[in-house]
Amino acid sequence: MTGELETRVLRKVTLRIVPFIMLLYFVAFIDRVNIGFAALTMNKDIGLSSSVFGFGAGIFFWGYFLFEVPSNLALDKFGARLWIARVMISWGIVSGAMAFVQGPVSFYSLRFLLGVAEAGFFPGIILYLTYWFPARQRAAVTALFMAAAPLSTVLGSPVSGALLGMDGLLGLKGWQWLFLLEAVPAVLLGLVVLAYMTDRPEQAKWLADDERAWLVRTMNVELTSKAAVASHSIWRGLADIRVLALALVYFGTSAGLYTLGVWAPQIIKQFGLSSLEVGFLNAVPATIAVIVMIWWARHSDRTGERTWHVVLACLLAAVGLALAGMASGVVAVLAALTLVNIGISSSKPPLWSMPTMFLSGSAAAAGIATINSIGNLGGFVGPAVIGWIKDRTGSFAGGLYFVAALLVLSAVLTLLLSRSQAKAAPAAQTQPR
Repeated sequence: MTGELETRVLRKVTLRIVPFIMLLYFVAFIDRVNIGFAALTMNKDIGLSSSVFGFGAGIFFWGYFLFEVPSNLALDKFGARLWIARVMISWGIVSGAMAFVQGPVSFYSLRFLLGVAEAGFFPGIILYLTYWFPARQRAAVTALFMAAAPLSTVLGSPVSGALLGMDGLLGLKGWQWLFLLEAVPAVLLGLVVLAYMTDRPEQAKWLADDERAWLVRTMNVELTSKAAVASHSIWRGLADIRVLALALVYFGTSAGLYTLGVWAPQIIKQFGLSSLEVGFLNAVPATIAVIVMIWWARHSDRTGERTWHVVLACLLAAVGLALAGMASGVVAVLAALTLVNIGISSSKPPLWSMPTMFLSGSAAAAGIATINSIGNLGGFVGPAVIGWIKDRTGSFAGGLYFVAALLVLSAVLTLLLSRSQAKAAPAAQTQPR
């Protein structure tokens, strides 16, 4: 009976929560990286060099970095429903304002403000999932949520390419229409969040009484079982060396992810393709990545293994970036970008299952936000270095090799963290907390 109840509850919770948060992340990721498509025509219109564009695209993450931890703590205090709604409405407004940039200063300013507005969304959702799903199911659920990122590339790339074709309509450039129209869903969904999202299992009126009681009891038992070994305080979450190590691992994966989001359209377009053709071709690697990512996360959950699932994925992405730097044709570069997409996407679900193995409560909120905020600075470094090297060499190759090296470093750090954690575990069980 218990097994049947568990299956029924988790099915209901999954169907209620996962498709909705996937939609939210889908919209978030489009608004975060549509700058890569806008650049196909915007850079020339407002006079942005590759260095200026790369720096401005990445400065988003400084706003993210500075406000991530406070935002996630606010979510833990005020509830996901109110805070996620606030995040989405504010980022939709700022994203739409990108249509009116006129040069480097306004470009930098609005990208920074977009990071401030969106700070807390991703780690907030990761934290939110820990309220609803037992740890043994979390990597697979996280993978479904994170599949929205490559899916946004699959569906968003052709749309973005097509929107650039609206050039001249009502006196606006195609890239201006892209920013305006792709910002609207974020504002509308922010309002939907207020009506649809439930903060905690205790408030889930859409579950039957016995289902709600089982879920509350299960999550409380899991929380209690971690109490002897998990860090709870905010400062423990911020200062834990394992949090800092995971942040550095995530740094490399973020550099890879936003190299794809910001520069892949231009890397493909250099072979003489139209914006619409770039849109469709850019969707191919991400389509394959979605399938592999979900399979890889389920394999990680089934085996209970996290470390090598992160390490192998990071190394695959590094190989793909190196091959992309050497590619001399569109087929070769698409094959290389497919490896990068698979590796980057597949590394993240098992990686995000690691923090809550040793953090809970406010420490989890602070720790997850710390990992995401520091790690996402890779989203600044990767695109910025690629733009800087591109201006000086005329090629993307050097920048791609640099990001590949960051991913190798992520793999090495994951192995070192796993080894130190294995040595520390017996001692930790005997220490009072």
